[in-house]
Amino acid sequence: MKKITYNKLIRDNIPARIENSGGVGSYRKLNGKEFEKKLIQKVEEEASGLTAAKSKQELTYELADVIEVIEEIKKVKKISNKQIATARQKNMKKKGGFKKRIFLRWTSDTGYRTNEKCYKK
Repeated sequence: MKKITYNKLIRDNIPARIENSGGVGSYRKLNGKEFEKKLIQKVEEEASGLTAAKSKQELTYELADVIEVIEEIKKVKKISNKQIATARQKNMKKKGGFKKRIFLRWTSDTGYRTNEKCYKK
């Protein structure tokens, strides 16, 4: 039997799907901190599927996957829709939206980083 190593968070019904197709696997339940960490990683994994989507239907399913992971993170971290809406409004006021479709080619180094990792309260 050929093994494929994944080491990733999977949805609840995947083990049954593997077994129903005649496969076997090794699984374990994550503790709270591990689960939170793997959920955050799962967003990146699911988001990467967006670039591979070839049709509106594929894109819709990929977006649904991303949203599902985000909803689970919100639940685990106890983040309300109101908190998200407030953060979105602040981001919109500070950074704007995407209506102008601006694509950044380059900039002089002023110390500003578009992927800022510091969050001020």
